Amino acid sequence: MKAVDIIGIPLDLGAGRRGVDMGPSALRIANVGARIAALGFSVNDLGDIPVPIPETIGIQDQKARYSQEIGGVCDALCRQVQNSLLSGHLALSLGGDHSLAAGSVAGTAIAMRQKNIPLGLLWVDAHADMNTPETTLSGNVHGMPLASILGQGPAELVDIGGFSPKIDPKRCAVIGLRNLDEREKDAVRQSGVHAYTMKDIDRRGIAKVVEEALGTICDGDAALHVSFDMDGVDPGISPGVGTPVRGGLSYREAHLLMEMAADTERLVALDVVEVNPVLDLQNATAILGCELILSALGKEIL
Repeated sequence: MKAVDIIGIPLDLGAGRRGVDMGPSALRIANVGARIAALGFSVNDLGDIPVPIPETIGIQDQKARYSQEIGGVCDALCRQVQNSLLSGHLALSLGGDHSLAAGSVAGTAIAMRQKNIPLGLLWVDAHADMNTPETTLSGNVHGMPLASILGQGPAELVDIGGFSPKIDPKRCAVIGLRNLDEREKDAVRQSGVHAYTMKDIDRRGIAKVVEEALGTICDGDAALHVSFDMDGVDPGISPGVGTPVRGGLSYREAHLLMEMAADTERLVALDVVEVNPVLDLQNATAILGCELILSALGKEIL
């Protein structure tokens, strides 16, 4: 029986709006563990990674707010994800803001290095998260994790695990882009990642885009890490996010993406992040997040 380790990361230090630290609780209230178990998995809820709260600490760097503390959280998450994967379990990280992915992806990268398996990263997001302290307009670290994973950004995130970059940009695909500032557009173009905007999805269809992305990043029997920001989905059905942008993935587009990730049979780690119950409507975003997790784990319509 395949095992799933649930790891809560109640992190809001990287975000500009409070409340996303309650995301793991909201997903648990949506019965994520029981619903995964109903698919036939053994579920281990490992509880939450400890996270300091902003009121107890000061801001040291306005260009990368709370980066030291976020780095500490990501270090702990990195170790937990690594341990889960080396035990043969799938690591499910529940957020919390997207800066946590600097830790979860690092843990996956370390485990796959030890297993001598290449790694592909599928990043689903309205934003590229490729800002750095030099380019950021807000200083919010949740806009920097993918840059850090690719080797640029705050040292506290770049250096997690003792090596950088964590992923070859040719094995990274970003899907759902629709809100980037001008400097970040340049960063995406120069990064070498495979970037798919909502225009690409509108013109080509979600199935062709995801098939191409997964075929590229999973080539050569690579393992797959999916990092899914709930603001990648249209706010009409995913309202509980801190940075909503109209025109995102539809309900079925999001599910098909996750179903196709499951079809690869390569998924080893999954992040579902940016669930903010303070901004939500009757826990709708967490419920949707739970449903998408089930699709990624192989739940089928027929």
